[in-house]
Amino acid sequence: MSQINLDQLKAFLYVVRLGGVRKAAEGLHLTQPAVTARIKNLEQALGAELFDRDAGRMILTKRGEMLLGYAERFENLAGLVQRDIADPEGIEGRLRLGVSETIAQCWLPDLIYRLHGLYPKLEIEFNVDISINLRAALLDRALDLAVLLGPISEYSVNNVDLPGFDLAWYVSAKAPEPANPADYLRRPVLTYARQTRPFRELKESLFERVGPDVALFPSSSLSACFRLVEADLGVAALPRALGRDMVARGTIREFDPGWLPRPLLFTASYLGYPRSPMIETAATLAREVAVEFAMR
Repeated sequence: MSQINLDQLKAFLYVVRLGGVRKAAEGLHLTQPAVTARIKNLEQALGAELFDRDAGRMILTKRGEMLLGYAERFENLAGLVQRDIADPEGIEGRLRLGVSETIAQCWLPDLIYRLHGLYPKLEIEFNVDISINLRAALLDRALDLAVLLGPISEYSVNNVDLPGFDLAWYVSAKAPEPANPADYLRRPVLTYARQTRPFRELKESLFERVGPDVALFPSSSLSACFRLVEADLGVAALPRALGRDMVARGTIREFDPGWLPRPLLFTASYLGYPRSPMIETAATLAREVAVEFAMR
């Protein structure tokens, strides 16, 4: 009997969990023939068919179901070895990181710096997008770690809670001051992109407090929102951590209409399987960096 190797077992687990060779190939960054070859070699090594292919789908046979439990134990053991024995400086590979723009403008550089210091051979690929897209990419295994407005309520996802971001209302420093600051909300309100939780929550609050005629200008760029506020083209409720410097420069100022939207709550989210100590460490580092940023 030829030997079984971890690459074969990993391919087997990906096919089982993702439901087919094509998705397994995408998740493993391999070609479909390469994944098929690993499965066939595994079956030859065991002298048993692991999948029933007659139905046109990859359905586990009885022997395949038995192997699944053993393969998961191998996977867990390999993760423990990497976590406890392997030198982080020697770990290679790629981390596909997705972050919301709020994070990108605050502590993403600190996280990249910390990760590169721990894993100098690791290739870090990052993408900035809205949370709904980051969630879809994570569940589709196009991302390894997503820092987004969370948590993600899926059994397969682990969520690490991060410190929140308080919001503040901003107006241009050159805007005239009304007798009632709430009157500012009758101007255009610049806000987060339409397909986001902050947009929906702010819209509901404004409709209730100001009325249905409120003008909302959603944008996927927080920096653009700040620039438009600075140019006196509207007001906005944006993260105080991002507006602090502009307030200090005297180009915008805070105002209090009597209420604030809820703070933005983020999580560092990743799939629980296959287990990766490197991704778990990256999520832990994200929390450490976020806590340090919040304490500044």
